[in-house]
Amino acid sequence: MRTLNLGILAHVDAGKTSLTERLLFAAGVIDEIGSVDDGNTQTDSLALERRRGITIKSAVVSFAVGGVTVNLIDTPGHPDFIAEVERALGVLDGAVLVVSAVEGVQPQTRVLMRTLRRLRIPTLVFVNKIDRSGARDDAVVKAMAERLTPSLVAMGAAHALGTPEAGFVPYGPGDPGFTARAAEVLAEHDDAVLAAYVGESRVSYGRLRAELAAQTRRALVHPVYFGSAITGAGVDALVAGLTELLPAAGGDAGGPVSGTVFKVERGPAGEKIAYVRMFSGTVRTRDTVSFGPGQAGAAKVTGISVFEAGSAVSRDAVGAGRIGRLWGLAGVRIGDHVGTPPPRPSHRFAPPSLETVVEPRRPADRPALHVALGRLAEQDPLIDLRQDDVRQEISVSLYGEVQKEVIQATLAEEFGLDVAFRETTTICVERLAGTGAAVEVMGHEPNPFLATVGLRVEPAPPGSGVAYRLEVELGSMPYAFMKVVEDTVRETLRQGPHGWEVTDCVVTLTHSGYAPRQSHSHASFDKSMSSTGADFRGLTPLVLMEALRRAGTTVCEPMHRFRLEVPADLVGAVLPALTRLGAVPVRVEPAAVEGLIPAARVHGLEQRLPSLTSGEGILESAFDHYEPVRGAPPERPRTDHNPLDRKEYLLHVQRRV
Repeated sequence: MRTLNLGILAHVDAGKTSLTERLLFAAGVIDEIGSVDDGNTQTDSLALERRRGITIKSAVVSFAVGGVTVNLIDTPGHPDFIAEVERALGVLDGAVLVVSAVEGVQPQTRVLMRTLRRLRIPTLVFVNKIDRSGARDDAVVKAMAERLTPSLVAMGAAHALGTPEAGFVPYGPGDPGFTARAAEVLAEHDDAVLAAYVGESRVSYGRLRAELAAQTRRALVHPVYFGSAITGAGVDALVAGLTELLPAAGGDAGGPVSGTVFKVERGPAGEKIAYVRMFSGTVRTRDTVSFGPGQAGAAKVTGISVFEAGSAVSRDAVGAGRIGRLWGLAGVRIGDHVGTPPPRPSHRFAPPSLETVVEPRRPADRPALHVALGRLAEQDPLIDLRQDDVRQEISVSLYGEVQKEVIQATLAEEFGLDVAFRETTTICVERLAGTGAAVEVMGHEPNPFLATVGLRVEPAPPGSGVAYRLEVELGSMPYAFMKVVEDTVRETLRQGPHGWEVTDCVVTLTHSGYAPRQSHSHASFDKSMSSTGADFRGLTPLVLMEALRRAGTTVCEPMHRFRLEVPADLVGAVLPALTRLGAVPVRVEPAAVEGLIPAARVHGLEQRLPSLTSGEGILESAFDHYEPVRGAPPERPRTDHNPLDRKEYLLHVQRRV
């Protein structure tokens, strides 16, 4: 039986969870359709999801249709939980993008479609809610062609829009409008279709359907269906399109083991359960598998379950193309590769641009809070815990204020912790202004460590991250010491001279040296005469910070690209308000403004939008790039031993000056 790993994506409230329920009902997996409003849907299993009526965590369910097992992944629609969507995208064979026939193309719809197209994930579009008052068909398709992609092919016609009798009739061979439109779109990507279309002015229906399937599987075109998840209109046609137009999962079950962990949760006994999409090979119970960066971790699989007929069932193995839940991988994290890395390219959404300090209302709960936040970080590593031992504070990274509310409610419901948050602040980064180098040699003042380390730092292109290189021979000292230096460099770069993470740079090890293991008269090992990893861990931050000081760093703040749609007569009044918020208009249209705005000002713009636009403004924004901060650079409190202050640092590290 073939397998299709399918994602359902949409802007919040477009109806994707309701569509999931309808698909499960149509496949006979459930006897009654759940309601988001009633809090009894299959995929919104968290109490918080049921209460708020939104999806927070990705969920997997399964159903069979036409000889294909569909593993359906329901993802969050709210932009604050975009990290959950990111993790799901890496395991999909295809997707359904849900668009509301009433609200049309919304901000998150554009973000999702851009990402789906960039990653070349085959995607069908389902225009939902055709039974709702105000539903539109042609206008929505036109808006999608303008704001999402022109490569759209409507697969049928909707009728009785805005009424309970609204329905969808698929096009057939006798619909010349469909054949003409399909041929026009397909010809954009295939010269043979273009030649036939131009030469004959008509291409056979069978050829068009075959070419449509081929181009859909290559993510070149996107078939569009209309319907209602509530009434079931158009859903049968969509289900037929899943098996006809989207590609089934590939992979050799007999090949080398290769998979990706896209979700981690805890079982009733607190045990870790890893959700793994298998791209190649087969994992069996009691197999020992490697995982993590550089395949550093290894553990024995103690249990496996796979998704069948709407539930997870125990099995002895999970093979290529399928999604399995694995027990026994205690050290596994989201994003880890199981076995060899899969062939798919890596992809990343923008990092969180906000952070806040979490404080327990009862000081005695501080240790329990650290443990609880550690558990949440397993499920969402991008919250990026920062522990400040000096101030006894814990900071978390965020995408938005709703995420803060969810963390607070989760800590209360699952861990019994009552917490408060400080004011949300913006996360900046530091970039090198030039090149700098420093070296400290063993046995020469003021170096108190039995280690020699020299480092050079150089700026790299924006978005390239951190690269680490060697200018010394790999065998110049033991590999363990080499690894300690690299790991310490990467850890130290998390807090630059101004306290922000230093990124987009190249760090080169230029000098190295150590004292071999020694003893007195062949007696026991003498630590005072021999280098240890602690020497390199202690010295490297001092050398790196000096190199950074000589290079100089610039603090950069996140900038969002925005589009603000307003009534035409209000554009002139909105522009001065945008300028006061630090926004830079790039393009002004008769009824819209596009430009750049500091991430720190987006929330303020959202709050002022109703009064500025008489309640008619529509704002969409997304991270675009980092830009140097104007004026005095903001400082971030340090959470390390402060290698910028040598006296203080050595006092903490060596208990002496």
